[in-house]
Amino acid sequence: MAPSLVVEAIRKARSAIYYSFGEPAFVENVVREVAEETQSKSIEDPVLKCLVEIEETVRQMTQLGEFDGERVMKEADSLVQLASDIVEVLTGEKIED
Repeated sequence: MAPSLVVEAIRKARSAIYYSFGEPAFVENVVREVAEETQSKSIEDPVLKCLVEIEETVRQMTQLGEFDGERVMKEADSLVQLASDIVEVLTGEKIED
């Protein structure tokens, strides 16, 4: 799969998570501010810590120039699955595969 499609998939997964929390622009700003101020290991709120870790994963994956396609696909798949689980829990709606 083309790298640009993988990056697009992980960005959309992140956006789905942010939308499920409410106003995505607000959530994104909060997550980025917290990520800049502290390392995820020192964040006490588990939800915020998870969001910061997702943001870091997305950032790392989008900055890769050349990458191992299989490894990145597995990481992207994990992130998309996590996003599905989070959205399902927060919205109460079952997401069909």
